[in-house]
Amino acid sequence: MARTATDKPLDVPVQVRFTAKGVPLAVRYDGRIWAVAAEPVHWFSRADWWNTAKRAPVGCGDLVSVEHWQVQIRLTSTSALRTFELRRDPLSEQWLLAGITDAGVAAA
Repeated sequence: MARTATDKPLDVPVQVRFTAKGVPLAVRYDGRIWAVAAEPVHWFSRADWWNTAKRAPVGCGDLVSVEHWQVQIRLTSTSALRTFELRRDPLSEQWLLAGITDAGVAAA
């Protein structure tokens, strides 16, 4: 299953296990545990708060920073690599699988 940048995000809830330093170690998706096999890429984007109906009291925290991780994962040491893009919205503890790209498929 390959995804391009123009496809709608998957937004499938996943569980992510982190190292003590806060780096993804494994992802539970589709009833399986996928091990991170390369150095993950971490970044933040801004939520389009002007398009949401979310309201929050003053001083409740950061409502616009969306956290992202791009991780290369595999099921076993001999499995093909897949790239998962993970996203966590502001004030949420739930990680979402935003997209999957299979190895050898160029992302747009």
